[in-house]
Amino acid sequence: MTDYKKWDVLRKLNEWIGFFLAIIVLLLLSQKNLGVAMFAGALILGLFTIPDRLLSSIIYRLTEPSTIVLAIIVALIPVIGGILNETGEMDSLLQNLRIGKKLFLMFSPALIGLLPMPGGALISAPMVEKAGKGMPDDKKVAVNVWFRHVLYLIYPISSDLIISTKAANLNLYTPIPYLMILFIFSLLIGYLFFLRGPSEKLRYEGAFSLKGLLQPLMILLIAPLIDIILKTFVRLPVKEAATLIAVATSLVLAIIVEKDKAPLIRRAAIKAKPWNFAFMMFGIMLFIGVFKDSKISELFRNQPMSFESILLLGFTLGFVTGRIVTPAGIVFPISLSAFGSISPYMFSLIYFGIFLGYLLTPVHPCISLTIEFMKVDLKSYIRRAAPPAIISLFISLMLIHFPIL
Repeated sequence: MTDYKKWDVLRKLNEWIGFFLAIIVLLLLSQKNLGVAMFAGALILGLFTIPDRLLSSIIYRLTEPSTIVLAIIVALIPVIGGILNETGEMDSLLQNLRIGKKLFLMFSPALIGLLPMPGGALISAPMVEKAGKGMPDDKKVAVNVWFRHVLYLIYPISSDLIISTKAANLNLYTPIPYLMILFIFSLLIGYLFFLRGPSEKLRYEGAFSLKGLLQPLMILLIAPLIDIILKTFVRLPVKEAATLIAVATSLVLAIIVEKDKAPLIRRAAIKAKPWNFAFMMFGIMLFIGVFKDSKISELFRNQPMSFESILLLGFTLGFVTGRIVTPAGIVFPISLSAFGSISPYMFSLIYFGIFLGYLLTPVHPCISLTIEFMKVDLKSYIRRAAPPAIISLFISLMLIHFPIL
């Protein structure tokens, strides 16, 4: 072996060591702080792969206009959720839905799930507990967790979907038609496993209020509506600016509607800790950027990768981390390196695989909080939730070979 070949082998070995070390550190630290984990992972990866260009890569990635705009977006989203929760607007929405018991058990966790706040599962858990009277407690846990997160699959003003499509180099809306089918499938399989059978009629308290229904609904839905309109008809210098305008409009509307509750709004903004979400976004974009700048992509192009292995890796990382954005920040750059591009169809299946792992792990705070609230042990929840999740994972793997979407 020539000196050049030896040097090349050592270089590749060094890069693989750096990559795996970065992933290990990222996974370990992400349980405490995802932003710190992403920054640490990026630094380790950069030191092993591009030590001479690491500083310039960091400066460039952290000052990109799209990165700054995305950080602001994901900081504003939880503030909107906090305002709706603190001012009672979300309670008003649920109280005035006036739907049947099974639909209520599906929609109340789902609507609360649109509010990305720490401990949010504890807001919907009492509603499920009350509406699900007579159901086994482990089934109530499954209902709260499963239906709380299904809208994550299609809601475009979700930091999970925004970050994942960015990592996959896709337009935010192109995978949604495929994700919509997976969303409907998730509703159906969740219904079959958790809600099928006779049930009593749900009784609502107080008189129906159209304002109580439409006001919070308008705040929630105006952002994706404006986002779609702007991206369709307006060309902006930074494409993420449309989403920023949309989210900011939703926030301003929430403040205007609740202007007489200024102390609650201030408290909601502080409790949401938007700076944590912005820091997390900078860390994620830095990790993705350093990955792109490094030579790791060349290593993956020479590996026998498949979409099945990527999907299973996403599911595993979703289970290990109890998050969606951490696996997305890993598997989509790997997919781009291995295959050059990711179709919206394949993105949807991989994202769904991450989502399924995320629904099963005890590391996921929503699961651990709901289990504690309902006084259920983890094994009971896993026995209840694993069958539909594993069936869904198997079907996702089959759809890679036999696409019907």
